[in-house]
Amino acid sequence: MTRLDWVVLRRVGGRVGLTLPIFFGLFALVESLDTWRFTTLSNLGGPQLAVLAIVSGAARSIIGALPVIVLIGAIIGVLDLQARREMTIIKATGISIWRVMRAPLAAAVLLGLLAAFAGDTLAIQISRSLPVTRFSSDTLWLEQHGPDGDYLLRADHPHAGGMVLDGVSIFFVSADKRDRIEAASATLGEGQWTLTDALHYRPDKPAVFFEQLAIPTLTTPGDMRIRLSSVRDLTFMELLTTVAQRVADPGLRASAVTSLLRLLALPGLLAGSVLIGFAFTSGYRRTNKYGAAVLYGIVLGFVVYVVTELANRSGFAGVLDPTFAAAGPAFVAIVIGLTVLLYKEDGRA
Repeated sequence: MTRLDWVVLRRVGGRVGLTLPIFFGLFALVESLDTWRFTTLSNLGGPQLAVLAIVSGAARSIIGALPVIVLIGAIIGVLDLQARREMTIIKATGISIWRVMRAPLAAAVLLGLLAAFAGDTLAIQISRSLPVTRFSSDTLWLEQHGPDGDYLLRADHPHAGGMVLDGVSIFFVSADKRDRIEAASATLGEGQWTLTDALHYRPDKPAVFFEQLAIPTLTTPGDMRIRLSSVRDLTFMELLTTVAQRVADPGLRASAVTSLLRLLALPGLLAGSVLIGFAFTSGYRRTNKYGAAVLYGIVLGFVVYVVTELANRSGFAGVLDPTFAAAGPAFVAIVIGLTVLLYKEDGRA
């Protein structure tokens, strides 16, 4: 890296680093509003455990808001270069804006890779280590489909991964079949639940005991992995494993693929944020009045955040194709930034 790269990177990176703790503090304040969780964790492990829960929750929120943070930081950093007249001197030497952005773009991509593959995984693992979560409950209800008809499955306690369930009750919901099965446990196999120590209850008939009883299902191990832990609570490697498995439910598969591609698209989205930041603030200025540029930055940050969240939620719900939902915001941000920069630098002024 040249001295020019270091100067630009120090200005932009420093402002991003300043914006980051501000957003972190706001997210930590939001997490601290869950007083029940804070009190429960304080009673279990002291205030340190409760603070750790707040920090991990704020860290996960920060990863989702990184595009906005990078965009605002890039805008402030470029305005700092403008205020010091460093940008004017750089352009006066004949160096193009594409050369100026080289270091910030590389840093944004590196930050996206670290956040997607290391930061997100670390925050999830810390959250899992906590003894309670906001919606902790062992009882599991599943709507099941099989060749013999639909039924509801209730389990008192699912084991990790969802392959084994304890305290199982099955309720058949077809109009001509009102049977109920109570079993000590159920194990998910290839296309069936295998019940152990099961009692089959029928109307007006005595209960029948089965040591082993197979109930057909379309549910796969991949389905259970996603159902028991939201796709937002799966690490990158776990998402890869889940997507590689067969997931019968199209909605669950769409959410898993969207979550995986969202992490892969994060570096591109951060690069698009840097491009937009430079595009709207790197032009020559005669005065030091930057109120309009700051306002544009706030509006652009809001738009980037809303578009990204809408696309991701549409992908999780299966409304949009997961590839489009995850990569669309990054593609749009990069196209907007490149278009404005090309117009200002190489087009008609």
